[in-house]
Amino acid sequence: MMNEQWRAVCRLDDIEPETGVGVRLPGRRQAALFRTRDDRLFALDNHDPFSHANVLARGLLGSLQGRRVVASPIYKQHFCLDTGQCLEDEGVRLSVYPVRVSQGQVELRVEPSP
Repeated sequence: MMNEQWRAVCRLDDIEPETGVGVRLPGRRQAALFRTRDDRLFALDNHDPFSHANVLARGLLGSLQGRRVVASPIYKQHFCLDTGQCLEDEGVRLSVYPVRVSQGQVELRVEPSP
């Protein structure tokens, strides 16, 4: 998208491996940012569409059906870290944000708020 921009959201050292953190995005949005043991980073919506709460950053990381997932801490639905797809409900998919590290800062590519 032409209007996307990279936004620094935290330091890489702020995220312990195998955990997530919630980060603010433009507007009222939030992302759940995860770091795996092998230092891969993933970011998707923090808003759980089933509980309607911003809690996915507190979910548990794991693997299911051959995919890296986060399990919602409330109703336990699993979301693929690569695609945002809910494994239990094919009609539900979260937004996924590209992630990069620049000079120790984690950056997400997001659209500016309207």
